[in-house]
Formats: sequence, structure tokens, C-alpha cells
Amino acid sequence: MAWGFYGRSKELQELQDILARRRWFFVRITGRRRIGKTALVQQALARTGHGQMVYVQIPDSAPAGVLSTFRDAMDTFELSKEEFARPDSLLALARTVEQLVRAGYFVALDEFQYFSRKHLWEFTSHLQAVVDQLSADAGSVPGGLIVLGSLHAELVALLEDRTAPLYNRTTDQLELKHLDIASVLDILDAHSSRNPSRLLFLWNLFEGVPKFYRDAYEQGVLDEDRRTLLDRMFFRSSSPLRTEADNWFLSELRGRYDVVLKFVARNPGCSNGDIDAYVREVSPGTAEQVGGYLKILIDRYQMLERRQPIFSKPTSRNGRYYIHDNFLRCWLAALHGSVSAIHFRPESVLIEQSDDRLIELEGHGLERLVAQLYEERSRLGVGDFALTERIEGYWDRKDTEIDLVALNASDQVVRFGTCKRSPERLPQSLSKLRLDVERFLNAHRRYRNWRRELVAIAPELTGSDRASIGGLGAIPQDLDELTSEL
Repeated sequence: MAWGFYGRSKELQELQDILARRRWFFVRITGRRRIGKTALVQQALARTGHGQMVYVQIPDSAPAGVLSTFRDAMDTFELSKEEFARPDSLLALARTVEQLVRAGYFVALDEFQYFSRKHLWEFTSHLQAVVDQLSADAGSVPGGLIVLGSLHAELVALLEDRTAPLYNRTTDQLELKHLDIASVLDILDAHSSRNPSRLLFLWNLFEGVPKFYRDAYEQGVLDEDRRTLLDRMFFRSSSPLRTEADNWFLSELRGRYDVVLKFVARNPGCSNGDIDAYVREVSPGTAEQVGGYLKILIDRYQMLERRQPIFSKPTSRNGRYYIHDNFLRCWLAALHGSVSAIHFRPESVLIEQSDDRLIELEGHGLERLVAQLYEERSRLGVGDFALTERIEGYWDRKDTEIDLVALNASDQVVRFGTCKRSPERLPQSLSKLRLDVERFLNAHRRYRNWRRELVAIAPELTGSDRASIGGLGAIPQDLDELTSEL
């Protein structure tokens, strides 16, 4: 079966509606690299069936490099040199965008956030004048401008900061997040298998990034065993993901935050104190900068996320840190070291090493997957639990840790869950869960009169597993059950 376009039905319809207006628009599309921003634009353009596009990926370079890239794009899209002069300055570039839009073209500028660089900043002022004139003539302008960006904070600052020239100029905004689980299942149904272990392996590695699934499909390994997939995707000289993280994530950082990122990747759920102690041990010279590093990695690059215990105040210091993106977490914690050593150690040994580390990471990945499945099922009105509050794990300073806390305020039901990759560990885990639930209810007494449910979750459960869990007074659930109605 040929590769298709998966998910994004809401965003696709929104963009189709914008293109179908046949009048001036200025759209901002944000999302991590490889998330499918360009594919969405291409799909919307194909489905509307009218309009021509000029797509340019802006390089992180001096003005000469940007102008050269734009001129090359104009040649690629076969724009007449007599009708459209090639720009030789940033001012001319802005005017060329205007000329193309007035001629009915949809101009897409990818990695637009690079115009926040000091040496490119003047372009935003030139573009402001162009955008204002196009807005004034909106009814007679058949084309439009689409700016795409992967560094969310920088792109938003260009377009939403009150001091920025382009402040309040966009007509529409779209933000692309990871594909939902239902869309990932559509991909697996078409090209692989939704076998629970397969789903966990692929989702923990690729999450909801369609490009990665397509890369595996094009390499012919989306349905192969784990180590064959890892070999073809990461360990060969032609592997499509061998340099992905370095080229598309870490190059922006220029090595400044590697110590922090690697520690958090290998220790999901670590505290500020854990990070500080580690950095002081391995890099004492940068220890004083840890707080600033964490803020930049969260706010600017969105590579880290800080989670608070549910019910805690936003200012609580009892937060925990996680790598925001599954692929980056797996790369830093399980793949980077082995791939780097490919010229010095047997490939089979390195692949085995990486796979063993990925299996360890799948424990935390399962918790995230289950939480997302609960949210999606509730949103679609399927399954056995209607959420009224977003799911988070729960922890406190008293060694209470619960993988899943789901609230249904309408029926006054609270569900506590434990997630284990290995089902044989669930009975012992349930014993600890009962103690943790008591400590939870002592700390949050308003839930004492609610009906409480215990649930034990693993990727796959046999009939005997289910009987054992049921005999302990808990509800057994596995990924087959949690994905059956998606």
C-alpha cells in the first residue's frame, strides 16, 4: 500500500478554508521539525486544486545566503526572470514576496524564525510595509504568505511581541503537535501491525512524528523486528535518522546544554536538585548556570518540560524534568553513544546495546502512552472512564509515586494506576500502589468519599495475568484494550 496522509483532519480543513478564500492571508504555522508542516501545506494546496506555491527553506546564514537560497527556489519553481526579478537585497526580497502574492502565488517561508537574527532583522521591517499594503488591498490580492517555524519561542516573538515590526499582522495561526495515537494506529494498520509491543516500541521511539514513520516505511523496515529497524534507520552510512538529532535539534544549541539534556534523558523525572548535583560533579564550571539552562531549554527550545504534582501550586519547587520529545530522549539516552562508536566496535554489539537501553526507556514511555490514550479515549467518548481533569502522575516528598491519577468529577470516581512493561511485576506494584493511594487520600481528603478504582496496566496481558490482577481487586488493562476503539 502506498504511503498516505495521516491525521491532521482539523488542521487540514482549516488551511483548506484559508486557501479557498482567494484573498490575502498571512498564516503562521508552528511545530517541531519533521512534524509535517510542509506536508500539511502541500496537502491543502493539492486538495483545493488552485493556486501555485513558492516554497523556500530559510537558512541560518548571512543575508547573502538567504538571498541565494530564495533565488534558487525561484529557479526551481520556474518563475520567469522577465516577470519576477531575482532579489539582491533584503528590501528587494520583501518586494519580491509582494509581487508573487499579488500574482496569485502562495509563498511559504520555512524556518522563518531565523529572521530574528540580528543580521537579518531588517527584513521584518521591510516585510511589515509589504504586509500592511497587502492587507489594505486584501480583496484584490489573490495570493498569500505562509510562515513556518520550528523554534516556537523565536517565531512567536517575531509575530506577537509588541515591539516587533510584524506584531499583530497574521490573519491565521496553526500549531501542529504530534499525531494522536489514533493516527499512529492508522499508519500501523496500513503498513505494519498494531501489536502492543510494536506500538510501544515505535511510539516510544518516533512518537507522533509522521516523517519518521515514513522514513521507516521507505527503508522497508516499518514491519521488521526491532534490531533490523534500528540497524537500517540509525547504524548504516545511509541511515535516514543517523544525523537527525544533531542536524535538526542539537545544532541550535552548539553544545551548550548537552550535560543537562543527557542527564534528564537518562533520568526522566529528575528534580532540580538531581540535575544541579550531577552538573557540579561532571562540569563544575557550568554549575551556576543550571537554572538559566533549564529556563532556556523549556521556554525557548521546548526540549524540556517541567511537571508539577497535580494539585500543587504553579510556584511549587517540587517539579520534575523530562525531555519533551520521545525521539530526542531516545537518541540521547540510548542511541547517540552507540551510533558514534560505529567505527570502533562491532555493529551487532552496538545495536544490541541500544535496544537494551530503549527497552529500559519504554517503562517511562508506557506511562506517557497510557496517559495519552486515556485522554484520547475520553475525548472521543469511548472506553470505560470519562475524564474531567487532565491526567498526570502524582508524587510528593514522602515517597508517594503513582503512575496514573484519573479524575471523573461528574461521577466522583478517582482511578489510580500502575504501569509496568513486564506484567509479572504488576502484583508487587499493586501492593505499593495501595500504600501510595492511602498517603494520597490522607493528603487530599476531598477524594476520600469518592469511589476509588485501581488499575494495573501492561502492554500485553494473558488470561492468567488478568485473573491474578482481578483477584487483587484491580482492573487489568493492556494496550489492545486501550486502543481497540480508536
